[in-house]
Amino acid sequence: MARPAPDSPAPAGDGTPAAPAPDPAEARPAPLARFRIPIDIAVAVVAVVYTLPLLPAAAVGQPPIMLLVHVLLAAAIGAALPFRRRHPVAALAVMVIAMSAHALLGAPLLPIDVLALPALYSLAALYRPPVSVPGAAALLTWLLATTLPRLGDEHLNPGEVGLLCVVIAWVWTWGTLVRIRRAHLDELGARALRLEREQHALAEAAAAEERARIAREMHDIVSHSLSVVVVMSEGAAATVDTAPERAREAMLRVRDTGRSALADMRTMLGVLRSPETGPHDPQPGIDRLPELVAESRAAGLPVQLTVDGDHAALSTGLEATVYRIVPEALTNTRRHAGPEVGRVEVAVRTDPGSVRVRIADDGQGPATAPTTAAPASAPAGTSTAGTSAAGNGFGLRGIRERVAASGGIVHAGPRPGGGFEVAAELPTDTRTEGERT
Repeated sequence: MARPAPDSPAPAGDGTPAAPAPDPAEARPAPLARFRIPIDIAVAVVAVVYTLPLLPAAAVGQPPIMLLVHVLLAAAIGAALPFRRRHPVAALAVMVIAMSAHALLGAPLLPIDVLALPALYSLAALYRPPVSVPGAAALLTWLLATTLPRLGDEHLNPGEVGLLCVVIAWVWTWGTLVRIRRAHLDELGARALRLEREQHALAEAAAAEERARIAREMHDIVSHSLSVVVVMSEGAAATVDTAPERAREAMLRVRDTGRSALADMRTMLGVLRSPETGPHDPQPGIDRLPELVAESRAAGLPVQLTVDGDHAALSTGLEATVYRIVPEALTNTRRHAGPEVGRVEVAVRTDPGSVRVRIADDGQGPATAPTTAAPASAPAGTSTAGTSAAGNGFGLRGIRERVAASGGIVHAGPRPGGGFEVAAELPTDTRTEGERT
């Protein structure tokens, strides 16, 4: 018996066909899919031809025109078979009506009546029970109405009639099981498609997060190094006539700072070109803070560094976050503290459970309200102050993003006694708030 076409519409709950779920298997039709309708036509022709010799006996004692009616009814049954996949309800209805007309005209069971079984199968395979059960019931009703009045006249006994009823029930069950299996496969295909889309969305989110991280790293490298280069170049240009040795020393510092920035940029570009990040991933730590402070001192910024506590157990990512906070804050100090700055303090303290970073100066920075940024996972009700004018640039915003990504908090704003301060506290436990509670 031919199997229904895989591209047949799956019915909805009300019996109407619904659009099938996307299934990659539908792009690969079965080898005999294109021959299904020709096969049905051939089977119908064979059944009609095999039935024609039996029709004169069914029309005995009737007007000659009735023989033509029997032939037309048999032809209608055969003609409905090729439509059983696209229009199973109409195909089975035409067959049942034609077979019932045969029975009313006195015809017994005919070979052409077997074609109702594949039509019932297609109906059960494509529609849910609210549609397919009435079709099976109509076929059973026709069978009983045709055979029971003739049990004594034909070679049929009650057992054989019961067997035919079982065959009809078995065909309906087979089609129903095929429909259930197809619905399950469609659901699996739709679920696989949803998972693929979710994975694609997660990959895009991860790529966006990585782009943001790389943008922050490049901003740190470029902005800090260039600010040092600009300041030292200006100092060298101002002292080249009066103090050539100091100008020469400043230019050597410019050279070293430029080389260091180029090395960091090459490392970053190497990471971007490589499919995997490894030991070349630029992750500076707290140990490099003295070099950073020395560069700022050479640029004319009076920086004092204090590092307390044991930071050997800190993760590489946390150390990189601590390190990146310092040049951002120093760059902000260099831009906004003014020429009267007399002291810049950089303090890093590692305590059990947290790392504290503080960069404070006594310059004439912008007199604005402080800002406090809480981590993204902070509970509702965490208070934040107004936005600082100094924090409107990318530098302090980058600090807030880094600290929030690490689950910490940051405060940036004017000091009560004058100057500007950036203070951050980062938890050494990198689990989320929900995991810590």
